[in-house]
Amino acid sequence: MERIQVLVCAGTGCTIGNSGELVTAFENEIKALGLENEVSVLRTGCLGLCGVGPNVSIYPDNIIYKSVKVEDVKEIVMEHFYKGRPVERLMLNESDKETKEIHDISHTKFYEKQKRIALHNCGVIDPENIEEYIATDGYFALAKALTEMTPEEVVAEVKKSGLRGRGGGGFPTGLKWEMCAREEEKEKYVICNADEGDPGAFMDRSVLEGNPHSVLEAMEIAGYAIGASYGYIYIRAEYPIAVERLKHAIAQAKEMGLLGKNILGTGFNFDLEIRLGAGAFVCGEETALIQSIEGERGMPKPKPPYPAHKGVWGKPTIINNVETYANIAQIIMNGADWFRSIGTESSPGTKVFALGGKITNTGLVEVPMGTTLREIIYEIGGGCPNRKKFKAVQTGGPSGGCLTEEQLDTPIGFDELVKLGSMMGSGGMIVLDEDNCMVDVARFYMDFIVDESCGKCSPCRIGTKRMLELLETICNGEGTMETLDELETLAHTIKDTALCGLGQSAPNPVLSTLSQFRDEYIAHIVDKKCPAGVCKALLSYEIDPDKCRKCGLCARQCPANAIDGVLGKVPYSIDQSKCIKCGNCMSACHFNVISRK
Repeated sequence: MERIQVLVCAGTGCTIGNSGELVTAFENEIKALGLENEVSVLRTGCLGLCGVGPNVSIYPDNIIYKSVKVEDVKEIVMEHFYKGRPVERLMLNESDKETKEIHDISHTKFYEKQKRIALHNCGVIDPENIEEYIATDGYFALAKALTEMTPEEVVAEVKKSGLRGRGGGGFPTGLKWEMCAREEEKEKYVICNADEGDPGAFMDRSVLEGNPHSVLEAMEIAGYAIGASYGYIYIRAEYPIAVERLKHAIAQAKEMGLLGKNILGTGFNFDLEIRLGAGAFVCGEETALIQSIEGERGMPKPKPPYPAHKGVWGKPTIINNVETYANIAQIIMNGADWFRSIGTESSPGTKVFALGGKITNTGLVEVPMGTTLREIIYEIGGGCPNRKKFKAVQTGGPSGGCLTEEQLDTPIGFDELVKLGSMMGSGGMIVLDEDNCMVDVARFYMDFIVDESCGKCSPCRIGTKRMLELLETICNGEGTMETLDELETLAHTIKDTALCGLGQSAPNPVLSTLSQFRDEYIAHIVDKKCPAGVCKALLSYEIDPDKCRKCGLCARQCPANAIDGVLGKVPYSIDQSKCIKCGNCMSACHFNVISRK
């Protein structure tokens, strides 16, 4: 009988859901039934099903249990492992009797159109066990590069693959490596940008938590390719699980001679260290990141010179983000032609998205480039919950823009999204439904930008603050058409004059919502109404006196004592001068006689 393996998700989301206690509970129950020799339990990385975590995968049965609680463990162990009867009420779906590989979980609709390259091994292996990584061909690409390829051949293979940076800009990775490799300076550096700061984005964190060795291996390959012997992983301190697993992975790799001096006996030396960032959004910009590594305040510098020519410590440096590196070993092992066969001509490979917002299946998805937004939102994400109408999708985070129903059939690619006024960004994808106010969405992102601006250049420091003030004015019902004109003019000015890419893209959420939802801005200004009923200053709650049951439920729930009436005798009414527009009255009314206008 093949040994059963219980794979418990130990990513950040599932850890918050007490997956650590699940591991202990499984071990105790397995021991109680004397199944230690037949069943083993291990922690893995994120499987992608964040909305129904904690997840537990059962190998080789190819069953995924969702939303598992400690009290469910005894039933799973007794029914599934002891009696051989899976617990159907907890199953994500029915198991595929013909498929026995945990790597192939495409029988669920969530995974049907996904292809895992960057997320390879996440949710499959124990991220803290280097032997499991090696057992799945880990460090084979490094060995191939060091023993069978010259540095020039490695650069050529990455360049031929067409891999573009997954951090947002989409710059060709091979070209960046080639530029740095040509520098005659002997001292060079490799940097991994793990300063993932977009609201709702957690792609890089999940790779580091679930498969940290893939990044270490790729950085070593990059070091060999450009002639560097040292690297930095710049990661925000808010990622404690990822940081600890990286530290563990580095120690294991050094112990096995896969990192440090004379790697694999080839004479190649490469070492690296972790640098913790304080969580500044601007440090996702490469020159600001370099400043931070050097101990300075993280602020962008004008380019050129580019980091490939003059980077950290003034030496040639390549900087790629986590997801970009997560593709490298696969490219070296399988070849550039294999990678180019996936995706589109201008955007080869796959892209990982953090799918969130008003979506049924929240989580991580990795799809081939060229997959349409509609496929991701409806076929993978399951559409908007509660039968709400889809309104827009925000791609690219604060630097991106909103796309509408009419644009959902657009194949995903770097250039395609830019043409629509948005961008790929690092991979955040926030779905909005009919209950979202697009003016408020723009205000939210601008508030984030203002808070995260480094303040170095006036357009970003002063301009975005003024844009936020104008948006708040509109949301408060105090805006005029001149306010709208000033907002739009200022957005274009900042886009043209800000110092760095983050400042230049800061107006994108405003410009895209103005382009796609100008009618909502006008409604706020002219009609003094928020069509979505979000902006409190423009809301009013009213009780229909003819339908009021005179029960008093609404008055008892009003924290401002703004509702008057006589129980059983006089219909209740709302004093608008006292109403704080919290909506408690509407929630309390069982008879739907209170309306929001």
